[in-house]
Amino acid sequence: MSHNQSLGKWGEDIAAKYLIQKGYSVLFRNWRSQYGELDLIVKLGEIISIIEVKTRRGTTLGWPEESITLIKQEHLINSCQAFIDENEKYADLSFQIDVIAILVESEEMNSFHIRHYENAVIDL
Repeated sequence: MSHNQSLGKWGEDIAAKYLIQKGYSVLFRNWRSQYGELDLIVKLGEIISIIEVKTRRGTTLGWPEESITLIKQEHLINSCQAFIDENEKYADLSFQIDVIAILVESEEMNSFHIRHYENAVIDL
């Protein structure tokens, strides 16, 4: 596993713990479609949230959330639609795409800042 992959997995683990503490249920992790991968699919009440997790060490390349390009948003929307098509039991629920941005502030990864942008990608 590359350094970026291990940082990404660590970020997804942190995001999942954060969401569970907020009362969400994690339904799927790393769900794959022909359009790409959905990091986390979670449920809170009658809302299914597709969670895109972006983790970075430092801001040299910009803030984590700045890496959600229009093309990435399109892939997320298409992947979300594929998920709905393949999982009809959730079709009656509301869907939204959220972004969780994690900025690691220490080399030991024990200090970080997490931001949750609800309904960040709009076009469902």
